[in-house]
Amino acid sequence: MPVESKGEQHIGLDSKSEQRIGLLNGFAAYGMWGLVPLFWPLLEPSGAAEILAHRMVWSLGVVVIALVVMRRWAWAGPLLRQPRRLGLITIAAATITVNWGVYIWAVNAGHVVEASLGYFINPLVTIAMGVLLLKERLRPAQWAAVGIGFAAVLVLTIGYGQPPWISLCLAFSFATYGLVKKKVNLGGLESLAAETAIQFLPALGYLLWLSSQGDATFGGEGAGHAALLAATGLVTAVPLVCFGAAAIRVPLSTLGLLQYLAPVLQFLLGILYFHEAMPAERWAGFALVWAALSLLTWDALRTARRSRMVLREAAAAATAATAATATTAATAAAEAAREAAAVTNPTTTSGTATSTNT
Repeated sequence: MPVESKGEQHIGLDSKSEQRIGLLNGFAAYGMWGLVPLFWPLLEPSGAAEILAHRMVWSLGVVVIALVVMRRWAWAGPLLRQPRRLGLITIAAATITVNWGVYIWAVNAGHVVEASLGYFINPLVTIAMGVLLLKERLRPAQWAAVGIGFAAVLVLTIGYGQPPWISLCLAFSFATYGLVKKKVNLGGLESLAAETAIQFLPALGYLLWLSSQGDATFGGEGAGHAALLAATGLVTAVPLVCFGAAAIRVPLSTLGLLQYLAPVLQFLLGILYFHEAMPAERWAGFALVWAALSLLTWDALRTARRSRMVLREAAAAATAATAATATTAATAAAEAAREAAAVTNPTTTSGTATSTNT
């Protein structure tokens, strides 16, 4: 039985503790995103546009406070001197604005199930965009998953009597947002700060205009309503902070599985809490989506397992090669030492022989 040193045991415990913290943060992040449909109806009688504007304004405030506390400002200066990255962040801000606005409207208009579908099909849309825009090559299982997803959209189009526009808009806007953020390569909190900084002035201008028209609900519906509107900043920032804590502690394969927690919770809320209708054709469409996601997840896990096996085999081969080289070197060194000893003291053998003869 192998015996670990105290240092090795300590490292192992730290690693397990970090993974546990990461998992808890991951569940917290996706759990909050999954339960957020319960929050938006609390903001009525505010309309979706007013809620969206408050979310932008208050999110910037929360993120700035977090950055001040954490002293993470080093990224801001270099970013301001990079027009291309600023342009990409502006695109990211625009796409997430569309995503947030459509989602808030969908929930408050009674389309929670259709909104959840958008996040179910988001991985499939992301893969399709990778093929079309980044010229990525798909494995056969990924092609099959995309094909099943396309069939699911057709079935749901028949069921709804029109394409599931809410789902498609949410999926494509969030996939575009993810693609742009990948190119920007900025941390989650920093990225949100930059995006909400771009959103802030238009959002604040809209709220001031709404107030001048006498249509603003902030301050006119009591202190509780105003506090809930201000809490949109926390609702936006807190899950993102938890996600960031999870992303650096758990493998991407684990995060990939956790991401389905949010749409599953949203779907269950739509059916069990909001009592939205689910006729047979919608069940059929969702079943196809889930089949596609199951295939995609199986393929991702299989690929990750194969990659780990290849890495282990490569590491074992490298270790064996190093050991063989060391053995060869040691043998050569010993042989060289013997030869050197023989050259340095050539009379040893003959002296012994002479003594015996005498």
